[in-house]
Amino acid sequence: MSKLSTGLSTFALVALCSLGFANSANANTTTAVSIAKSGPVFLGDGGTYPFSEAVRVGNILYMSGQIGFKEGKLVKGGIKAETKQVLDNIHSTLLKYGYRQADIVKCMVMLTDMDDFDDFNTVYKAELTKPYPARSAFGVSELAAGASVEIECMAAK
Repeated sequence: MSKLSTGLSTFALVALCSLGFANSANANTTTAVSIAKSGPVFLGDGGTYPFSEAVRVGNILYMSGQIGFKEGKLVKGGIKAETKQVLDNIHSTLLKYGYRQADIVKCMVMLTDMDDFDDFNTVYKAELTKPYPARSAFGVSELAAGASVEIECMAAK
């Protein structure tokens, strides 16, 4: 056997063992989760766009991505102004459905210019408090309405 195929075989074995361990670790909670599970509740509408503002499944609120819109227009002032407005919009959505900023557990950030990452983080840290939600950040080529940043979050009670 070559080193590559031996390495791949070892990787596959470790992955399968890990999967089996994860499944056995969750075996006792599967029944409780399926009993408590509720169907999705679709909240708000996207107006003329085909999406819901948020969807609640059990105690988790999945919010659609937000851009820096205020009164139907993208705010002016660059990445910092847009980021502040995006986070204000997320906060409003949370409050509308009975959640708080402290309930945010995960955010996905999309930036059209990764050179804006530090300025984005400056506003993000000022608006959210520790412990910060888990987060991913992606560089994208374009966002709706010419936005520089879009943030999608999930919150749990």
